[in-house]
Amino acid sequence: MKKAVVFFANGMEECEALLIVDLLRRGGVNAVTAAVGGSREIVSSHQIPIQADTLAEDVTYSDADMVVLPGGMPGTLNLEASEAVKQAVLDFAGGGKKVAAICAAPSILGHLGLLKGKSATSYVGMRDQLEGATVLDQEVVVDGNITTSFGLGGAIPFALELVRQLSGNQVSDRVRQDIEYLH
Repeated sequence: MKKAVVFFANGMEECEALLIVDLLRRGGVNAVTAAVGGSREIVSSHQIPIQADTLAEDVTYSDADMVVLPGGMPGTLNLEASEAVKQAVLDFAGGGKKVAAICAAPSILGHLGLLKGKSATSYVGMRDQLEGATVLDQEVVVDGNITTSFGLGGAIPFALELVRQLSGNQVSDRVRQDIEYLH
C-alpha cells in the first residue's frame, strides 16, 4: 500500500486538507495526517478543531511515497516554520519522491528553491512567492515529482491527481465516479 504524509498545522484550510486525506484513503492510500507545533490537536483557519494521526516529528518517512502540504493562512506559515516539514520536503524532492502543495503552500516550495525551472501554480495572491517557476493559471500542475494546485476550488482535481499518481488511473477514475465528480 502506498503511503502519503499530509501535514496539518494550526490555521490550515481544513477543506483542502481533509478532502485530500479523504480521497487518498478512498483510493487505497495510507494517508497519514501529521501535525506540526507539538500537538496532534490543531485548529483550522475557520476555527474547527481537528486531531491528526501523529506529530510530524514522529513520522517514519522512509516508507512514504509522497508528502502533501495543504494551504490556508496562517497554516502555510506554520508549516514553513516546521523544521520537520522543511526537511521532509527537501528530502523527498531531492530523492525524486513526490511532493504536493495546494493554495498558499506552494510558496514553501518556492522559498526552498524547489520550483526553479519548473511549472507550478498556487493561490493567486501567492504566485509571486513561486521563486524560479513558470507560473501557470491552471487547477493542477504536475512537473516531474512536484504537483501544485491553486486552492480550494482545485482541491478535488488535485486530490484525484494524487490518487492517480499513487494508485493508478483506474483507481482514480473509480474514486471520481464514487464521489460523482463530473468535471
